[in-house]
Amino acid sequence: MVCGGFTCSKNALCSLNVVYMLVGLLLIGVAAWGKGFGLVSSIHIIGGVIAVGFFLLLIAIVGLIGICKKESVCFSCGDKMLNHATEALKILGGVGLFFSFTEILGVWLAVRYRNQKDPRANPSAFL
Repeated sequence: MVCGGFTCSKNALCSLNVVYMLVGLLLIGVAAWGKGFGLVSSIHIIGGVIAVGFFLLLIAIVGLIGICKKESVCFSCGDKMLNHATEALKILGGVGLFFSFTEILGVWLAVRYRNQKDPRANPSAFL
């Protein structure tokens, strides 16, 4: 099979997740090492770096577990993406309608404000 097919993509994703696991472990290790030797005194920075490393490690592990097939029935990626896109477009359409109605309300208020007479203005002035 040529490169760019399913096997090549699967192997590339597996290797990318392994690299992300190593980066996550490296972040956790460097933060702990920096705190151990007293190079960084802020516990907030150390905690943030360790949290980011842990989150990256967790996502990489989930990514490696997700290339595993557990069901005998497999839906194509196109069908799953089409279902997801349909749901997302329904939500997006509702949000768009909500904001379009608020924009119409804004235009109405702007026209109403524009046509009001300023009570502080000189009554004998033309404009």
